[in-house]
Amino acid sequence: MEPGAPERLTVEQLEELTAGDEAAWYRFVAEHEHRMYAYLFRLEGNADDAMDLTQEVFYRAWRGIHTFRAGERLLPWLYQIARNTQIERHRRKQLQRFSIEEAHEDLGFEVQSARPGPVQAAESVDAQERVQAALLQLAPEYREAVVLRFVEDLPYEDIARIQGVALGTAKSRVFRAKEQLAGLLAGVSDLD
Repeated sequence: MEPGAPERLTVEQLEELTAGDEAAWYRFVAEHEHRMYAYLFRLEGNADDAMDLTQEVFYRAWRGIHTFRAGERLLPWLYQIARNTQIERHRRKQLQRFSIEEAHEDLGFEVQSARPGPVQAAESVDAQERVQAALLQLAPEYREAVVLRFVEDLPYEDIARIQGVALGTAKSRVFRAKEQLAGLLAGVSDLD
């Protein structure tokens, strides 16, 4: 969540949102849109698609706010909406999924990095682009799991809930995604 954004909605905030209070919705979107956009950009790799999906996420949150329970943590609820929105878009586009069996699984994910010096700083943009390209080569469920864990810094329990899988499956997906990324990123050394 954005710094200062609440982890849970107060009863009053939930009532305002449920009643359709425009100012309350504006604050809600302003507090959370950057995080949802960043998450969806990591999954999509395209700014326009991520922006379209982010808008759809908040439209769906607006339509489904009555399903949100007071006291429930807000971030997993929003991530679940984002995940479902992204999956549905891909189903509509009938995008081809990558085969997990074809991925290289022999390497661990141990990338050592130090603060970039002047020469390395120029290379870091290239490295970031390579990381994003590698993420896009992962199967969607693996890509999502690793982004939720290492970019969004969510605990495995939340990842399992968001993906609708058992805790062990969430951990396995993160582990396998790390292995696959290690293979894809062999040679990239400045991943700050």
